[in-house]
Amino acid sequence: MKLKNMTKEEIEALSYTDLTFILLTENKKPMSTAEIFKKICELLDFTDEEYSEKIGDFYTSLTIDKRFVLLDDAKWDLRQNHAIEITVDEDDEEVEDEEEQEEDVEDDEMEEDDSIEDSIDDEDIDVDDDLDDLSVLPDEELEEES
Repeated sequence: MKLKNMTKEEIEALSYTDLTFILLTENKKPMSTAEIFKKICELLDFTDEEYSEKIGDFYTSLTIDKRFVLLDDAKWDLRQNHAIEITVDEDDEEVEDEEEQEEDVEDDEMEEDDSIEDSIDDEDIDVDDDLDDLSVLPDEELEEES
């Protein structure tokens, strides 16, 4: 539906982002945040003071809404008008392969460390042998020796 065919009540019932969607669809070209919100303020009969108070929240709502994309020239457009181009560079694949190989080597080294620890039995370490030569002295004897 076109904005010029809508009643004031219908326009007031729409959110800022819905109005933005209609404006960008009708305009068929990207617009800046200020341009869009100025048109919305005109439609809703907002004062300049209301414009200044609400433009920050309006900008935030545009950044959250997935229907819009902010272009390099700081203008908003509909995401549907912009195709996403995915290119795979063969050099990038080689770098990823090298990184995966390095991770595999690190994993192998960690597994070797674990196997070394597992091979040491508790029986190989006899703690009691070390304690055989120790004796406990009462506090009085310790004081006499000093």
